[in-house]
Amino acid sequence: MASYRLPIQRVQLTKDEARLTFVGHATFLIETPGGVKIATDYNDYVRPPVTPDIATMNKAHSTHYSNRPDPAIKLILRGWDPEGKGAAKHDVTFGDVRVRNVPTNIRTYDGGTDYDGNSIFVFEIGDLCIAHLGHLHHPLEPGHLRALGRVDVVLFPVDGSYTLDQEGMLEVLKSLQARVMIPMHFFGGGTLERFLSRTKGLWPVERRDTSSITVSKAALPATPTVIVLPGH
Repeated sequence: MASYRLPIQRVQLTKDEARLTFVGHATFLIETPGGVKIATDYNDYVRPPVTPDIATMNKAHSTHYSNRPDPAIKLILRGWDPEGKGAAKHDVTFGDVRVRNVPTNIRTYDGGTDYDGNSIFVFEIGDLCIAHLGHLHHPLEPGHLRALGRVDVVLFPVDGSYTLDQEGMLEVLKSLQARVMIPMHFFGGGTLERFLSRTKGLWPVERRDTSSITVSKAALPATPTVIVLPGH
């Protein structure tokens, strides 16, 4: 496991808290108590308003990666091996966050399978564990679940076509049992509402007015809850 040191710049977060801001599509800005800023599925179309310290990427579509990342980014983690030699392997500690990945497969344009083509990225901040499912194309197998471990917050795609179908995504969420579930990667309100209609009787749904939410281990909902942040 690699380790990086950086100056700690305090933000208004206490120990074991994290701030999540839904920037759009599959990009979230994750901020830690130590001031580390992370952008998920960093790309050239939807970017956070600040330069992140860490950028994670997935390669299914160009809206999930960049070949021209901001040179000020300190750590770029690609969810695939650019040399095509197998699965990407990341496990790094940067400031007060540990980032690791769990490889997944993706469909190719000709209907084949790109094995280990993408990754679920896991962010551990204090006792809090956040998982970004990226461009997930298939159900999670027992090996994936073991590698992920306990997940407190999951960021998951709900488009149901480019990624895993909506029924399949429901099964993924049931298997993860995360206390906070935040949807992303929806194209218009109709797609999101179709997914939310499928959650009736399964989990409560909270709709927030702002795109940012602060989460902590101590303040997690008592039962798994879908929290919808404004965005697209």
